[in-house]
Amino acid sequence: MTDKTGDPDRHTAKMAKKKAARDKIMATKTEEKGLVIVHTGKGKGKSTAAFGMIFRAIAHGMPSAVVQFIKGGMATGERDLIEGRFADICQFHTMGEGFTWETQDKSRDMEMARAAWEKAKELIRDETIRMVLLDEINIALRYDYLPIDEVVAFLKTEKPEMTHVILTGRNAKDELIEIADMVTEMELVKHPFRSGVKAQQGVEF
Repeated sequence: MTDKTGDPDRHTAKMAKKKAARDKIMATKTEEKGLVIVHTGKGKGKSTAAFGMIFRAIAHGMPSAVVQFIKGGMATGERDLIEGRFADICQFHTMGEGFTWETQDKSRDMEMARAAWEKAKELIRDETIRMVLLDEINIALRYDYLPIDEVVAFLKTEKPEMTHVILTGRNAKDELIEIADMVTEMELVKHPFRSGVKAQQGVEF
């Protein structure tokens, strides 16, 4: 490979300089801690990216857990794979009964959200579990099925130091974003649903 001038030696020198600067920056990054990670935004991929992290943790032999707040009984590839092959290292709890427009029962939705949050707290408090995914909890928080202050206070005061917690869903509350260590907003640019294409196996579930 060469630089824009076509000079391979100049390119090598440029890359060496860049590597030295990068190595200097990396040498200052020595802290390790459990992170609060938020995946939000209107674009597709929030849960998908979070499950990618769960599978990465599984590959490293890190005990993990998933709590699904909204998604109900519909089978998904992630759940089938985890329960079928990795149940010994990753717990999976589907606590929701579907999206709010499907259940049409706010009191029931709130009851299920509370049950999911109690399970989530139990799993997060267990220091042997290194990563916990709270899938679609942001939706429960958006509709005030759970008090945001309670969730934030728990994450700040009770989450074990080395436990990673991932929270997904659109419209993450500002209070949650403020305390998070990592926040990614998925931006919607284009989606086949708008062209009449339904959710498909292997892509959406």
